[in-house]
Amino acid sequence: RAGHRARDRRVWRICAANGWWSAFGKRRTKGGKRADPPAHDDLVLRRFRAEAPNRLWLWDITEHPTAEGKIYLCAIKDVFSNRIIGYSISDRMTSQIAVNALVSAVQRRRNVAGCVVHSDRGSQFRSRKVARVLAAHDLVGSMGQVASAGDNAAMESFFSLLQNNVLNRRRWATREDLRIAIVTWIEPTYHRRRRQHRLGRLTPIEFETIMTTQVALAA
Repeated sequence: RAGHRARDRRVWRICAANGWWSAFGKRRTKGGKRADPPAHDDLVLRRFRAEAPNRLWLWDITEHPTAEGKIYLCAIKDVFSNRIIGYSISDRMTSQIAVNALVSAVQRRRNVAGCVVHSDRGSQFRSRKVARVLAAHDLVGSMGQVASAGDNAAMESFFSLLQNNVLNRRRWATREDLRIAIVTWIEPTYHRRRRQHRLGRLTPIEFETIMTTQVALAA
């Protein structure tokens, strides 16, 4: 119409190279969803140390099979005391399991503004739902590099203990049986009975109680 002559394929190539699309012809993304937020920078750099509670949290997701299907656990650990301060168990590995774990940690700890929350770059941790919870409580996101397990090694060590003490001890018939076993091991055993060398042979609960009392007396 403007007096130019060209084949359709040439026009398509020019349009594609410049990102020009028909308002009706552009293919929508699956489900019409927007891309997730970009990954956070790695603020930890494998320095798994914290001088006080709620300075650095680590979180990750593990899975284990049962006769009914897989079960997924998302857990959050406070590096200061190695205490598991929030977790969520589900039969689906979606962003909601990460949201539930994070919300439970915030509710338990309360004064969490400025705390760094470190994870891998899994899609669950990069979701918009998780980003909204982080922002709502002034938490700071941090992520290790792709395919680098060492960037979250301190969390992997907890999952290794869970694997040896619970998950691999026997075959699990139902998800509920395994869920109860996980909760039972975390709360009375890992938190209150298992003494840790890094904590001066104290349990996570004992360490937090003693250190919190000392800080209060010093103040």
